[in-house]
Amino acid sequence: MTSTFHGLEVAKRALHTQQSALYTTGHNIANANTEGYTRQRVNFSQTGPFPPASRNRPEIPGQVGSGVEAGSIQRVRDSFVDKQYRQENTSVGYYQTRADMLQKMETILNEPTDVGLLKSMDMFWQSLQDLSVNPEHASTRAVVKERAIALADSFNYLHKTLQDVRANLRDEIGVGNTKVNSLIDQINSLNSQIGKIEPHGLVPNDLYDRRDTLIDELSTYMDIEVDYRASKGMPSPVAEGIATITLKTNSSNVNNLDANQDKVVLVNGEEGVVLGSADAVTHIFTDFDSDNNLRALLFAKPNEDQTKTTEQYVNELVSNIYDTSSETAFIYGDNFDVNGKLHALIEGAGYLGDGFAYDAADPLNSSGGTAQGDFNEMLRQLDDLVYNFVTEFNAVHQQGYTLEVDADGDGQTDRGGNFFDPAGVTADTIKLSADIEVNVDLIAASLSGASGDGENATNLSNVFTKRGEQFLTSATATIDQKTTIKSFYEAMIGEMGVRAQEAMRMEGNSNVLRQQVDEIRQSISSVSLDEEMTNLIKFQHAYNAAARNMTVIDEMLDRIINNMGLVGR
Repeated sequence: MTSTFHGLEVAKRALHTQQSALYTTGHNIANANTEGYTRQRVNFSQTGPFPPASRNRPEIPGQVGSGVEAGSIQRVRDSFVDKQYRQENTSVGYYQTRADMLQKMETILNEPTDVGLLKSMDMFWQSLQDLSVNPEHASTRAVVKERAIALADSFNYLHKTLQDVRANLRDEIGVGNTKVNSLIDQINSLNSQIGKIEPHGLVPNDLYDRRDTLIDELSTYMDIEVDYRASKGMPSPVAEGIATITLKTNSSNVNNLDANQDKVVLVNGEEGVVLGSADAVTHIFTDFDSDNNLRALLFAKPNEDQTKTTEQYVNELVSNIYDTSSETAFIYGDNFDVNGKLHALIEGAGYLGDGFAYDAADPLNSSGGTAQGDFNEMLRQLDDLVYNFVTEFNAVHQQGYTLEVDADGDGQTDRGGNFFDPAGVTADTIKLSADIEVNVDLIAASLSGASGDGENATNLSNVFTKRGEQFLTSATATIDQKTTIKSFYEAMIGEMGVRAQEAMRMEGNSNVLRQQVDEIRQSISSVSLDEEMTNLIKFQHAYNAAARNMTVIDEMLDRIINNMGLVGR
């Protein structure tokens, strides 16, 4: 038969285990509103029965249970749902950033309103119509000049503001770059801490929570893949292990990788790597050309040399990217398919695409390639619009006659010159001709030179509505033969509006999908105070019952020790 003290051990184990469950429940309640916290539970397991199988075991009818133990304290979490959440989080990061960026562009262009470029075009067109009726009135000519200056200023403002936002986007890439590297370092540090705890059989649930929160945040910036390996030593069966994080991208677009590695490993948790060290992480660096277009994303070890600035370190990386001994990997050209917030910022700020490749002989000065990206495309279209408009407007203006007489000595009114300055004209540089700015009589409103003739002013106003095939000059390829100056700009606005609307629609869809996955995750992992209060009562009753059991066993022992063998005394 078993020892009487066996009952004390069973009761003691029950007390300790229920106490652990009560403490864990209290921990859950305390962190009910802590962001990133995952509900924990105590896994109860039966202890081994008595007697165990042995030659000298006591002869009793069957085995007697020896109680319970807290086998482990485990987070209640679903790794598959985590993976789904991070995928949707990447999509939200991309479309949210893209929608915000395109909304900024819409705000700058501000169409259709009474202060946009279209309004400036209409007001300039109206002033030319008025000039065709009163071609010799100084006040009418002065209005044409002022409206032309206002139109040029509108183009200048759009170009400057778009460039300013583009520069801000480059700064955001830098901030995002720094944030990503910080997240990578923090995850690496947590890997190191977890790797020191797990081998002893402990389960650092709160460190897991901190690591998962950082991984979730990292997934906003780029598409990542997370794998885990078991720690050395004797880790608990529920220990989650060391995380390895890789960048999900097309391996054919990642250059200069080791033959045995087809992915960019951001946080390396594999065996043989010193966890927490610089060798366990890969930082991201950006390389821009002189026009602030991104040329490459560089993946390399952190810059630990305190004597080098980040810019110096990046230049060193770029100069060594073709060195076969270099560990630097890089993505360039059209292949910035890292997804997430970082991808959207790159698309907005601009990057070198078709035709660009690093020159192995002089990578720092590599050139070529088309500047691509949403803001670059809008700036390019504005430049095309301005070039075609100014070139055609000047050509029509040169067909007419001014109010100036006999400047060339022939006794006739003079032909018109350039209305706008044609030198290197872009949206940034368009301006009124210096001659017309000081003398409005040089505006060529007449087609014949006769008094009261304003036909050329009408022709000038028609430049806005002439199709490309009717131009006196050859339109660029961007102005279709059936397209007018005004309709070209309207098409630009329409296309941008469609892109912005699509981005906002996809942002909404992505947010809905992420929210659905998050609700599933919260239903599994979040703390329900109602459930925890129920658990408190359940474990409290079990604890009280175990204490009562202990008292009963104590009374039994007291009876045996103090009250037996007294007969006959």
